[in-house]
Amino acid sequence: MSTNKNPFENTKNLRVRIAPSPTGTLHVGTARTALFNYLTAKKYGGTFILRIEDTDLERSDVKFEQDILDNLKWLGINWDEGVGGNGEYGPYRQSERIEIYKKYIQKLLEENKAYHCFCTVAELEAQKADMMARGIAPIYSGTCSLLSKQEADGRLKNSAPSIIRFRMPQEIVSFNDLIRGKLSFDTKLIGDITIAKNLITPLYNFAVIIDDELMKISHVIRGEDHISNTPKQIALQKALGFNIPTYAHLPLLLGTDKSKLSKRHGATSINDYKQEGYLPEAIVNFIALLGWNPGTNEEIMSREELATKFSFDKIQKSGAVFDIKKLDWINSVYIKKMSQDEFLEKALPYLEIKGLIKKSGAENYTTQKGNSVNGVWLKKVVVLEQPRIKKLSEIGDTTAFLFKDTDYDTDLLCWKNAQNADIKKSLEHSLELINNISTGNFNSTDLEKTLKDDAKSFNPQDTGALLWPLRVALSGQKTSPTPFDIMDILGKEDTLSSIKFAIKKLE
Repeated sequence: MSTNKNPFENTKNLRVRIAPSPTGTLHVGTARTALFNYLTAKKYGGTFILRIEDTDLERSDVKFEQDILDNLKWLGINWDEGVGGNGEYGPYRQSERIEIYKKYIQKLLEENKAYHCFCTVAELEAQKADMMARGIAPIYSGTCSLLSKQEADGRLKNSAPSIIRFRMPQEIVSFNDLIRGKLSFDTKLIGDITIAKNLITPLYNFAVIIDDELMKISHVIRGEDHISNTPKQIALQKALGFNIPTYAHLPLLLGTDKSKLSKRHGATSINDYKQEGYLPEAIVNFIALLGWNPGTNEEIMSREELATKFSFDKIQKSGAVFDIKKLDWINSVYIKKMSQDEFLEKALPYLEIKGLIKKSGAENYTTQKGNSVNGVWLKKVVVLEQPRIKKLSEIGDTTAFLFKDTDYDTDLLCWKNAQNADIKKSLEHSLELINNISTGNFNSTDLEKTLKDDAKSFNPQDTGALLWPLRVALSGQKTSPTPFDIMDILGKEDTLSSIKFAIKKLE
């Protein structure tokens, strides 16, 4: 890591950026990079810019751009300048900057720092195969770099297909990475790179340095998969007389098997996590800890706290493992912190998606059973799950029996190795006890005290002998809220009906 603990402390006009390509939905890795740029700008009083790199017209799609914009906003990673906002250095979509790139491509051609390459794909593949067979780095051979201007112009007049290559200077390119320290590259191992398909179709390494220069980007914070691009971009910046930004390359995100994070490890799109019921605060908190730590054991931090504590000296060089169990835990912490009203608001859409409830009025719903319920009843149900769930999509998993008719296997009523006669005796005891409880005492607190005291009398060695069959009779599930909470919601009449149904199943 860099020994400079405050690499931005004396920086004036700090400007950082995120520049996603709209060729897919917002990836968690891109979101993490956006967050680190956002936190840097927030901590050091800089400007965070969002631009869209959409020169790949075949793969770019406006729906993906909208997904990126929407999900960054949903995460609260808001940009100060760029697409859809203010800024004096626009336009902020590369597809709207073609004439700007064309001017600089022409400049390099006129200064003989770039040239047209007429080698066919087949010829290039043959050159590559030959070099690899001889154990040589597969770089462009430089064949067309030797063509005279007259010969190249002649081929262009005859409409010969070509691309535009940059004459890579033969030198050692070095830069000080804020995370990895000094890095050096021998450009002889890079060769003359392609910078454009033609005058109006620039490629990534060329367009990005034009944008960074004209948008006055001071620091480029991006993934380590771009390290190999950096010497190419620095060489181009020098050729055009541009300023060279300070670079920082973040560790890659890895799956639990330590390979690069991909769909085979699970969801990689922010939208997927959003639909699963992960909260934006939890995702931001989690991805901030992917490759960075505050230097303490603290793990739950708000955006504001992250911006205060964030520093580059705590960013690791090695890859960061994306541990879904850690995300689940962090998300559960944020769910527990929600007010009951907020939790109900978040839970309702998931209950509707599962078909457990259907809106039937301004504040009323109809359950799958056909019962009409209101927000008061629904809140009473969902808060039972609030301390237990890891994500909002789990809502209803342990309380579905309250919304729809369910059946269960008689064996589920069995506690340990009890016989059917013992289970029936237990349920008949509960039925008589509950039947004698007054309606005024039919609440979870009083029910818990009464039933727990009675369970000790029923079987002093094992209270589960009474409470387990009762809970299964009420829920029909192996996992559910406590029988006291369930009875409180069901009411006395439905509670007694459920116990009678269980007894009948045993006969």
